[in-house]
Amino acid sequence: MSKVLLAEDDPTMISLLKTLLKIEGFEVVAILDQPGDLLDNMRAEKPDAVLLDVNLGDLNGVDIVRRMRQVPELQSVRVIMSSGMHKADECLAAGANDFLLKPYMPDELIRRLR
Repeated sequence: MSKVLLAEDDPTMISLLKTLLKIEGFEVVAILDQPGDLLDNMRAEKPDAVLLDVNLGDLNGVDIVRRMRQVPELQSVRVIMSSGMHKADECLAAGANDFLLKPYMPDELIRRLR
């Protein structure tokens, strides 16, 4: 079973994504449910993939993925970023593996995770 870490600030989105991904057989951790530094939490959880929102309240997902790519144990983690704005080029240039424009269909997310 693959572990997916959700870095999302919308509680409704977290709930929906957790339900969807668990039904599809993924182990799911929502990182913003946990206190502390995002990168420290990612290192501790050792996910296979991260679904990372571009806008995380006070945090910027683009900056986070750039920092992830500088941490040896996080460099190989697959990162799918998402936003309601067309930010694919910026996210991919920062080190994301993929980008989903919100709103996206659940089957599109599952296909990209697999």
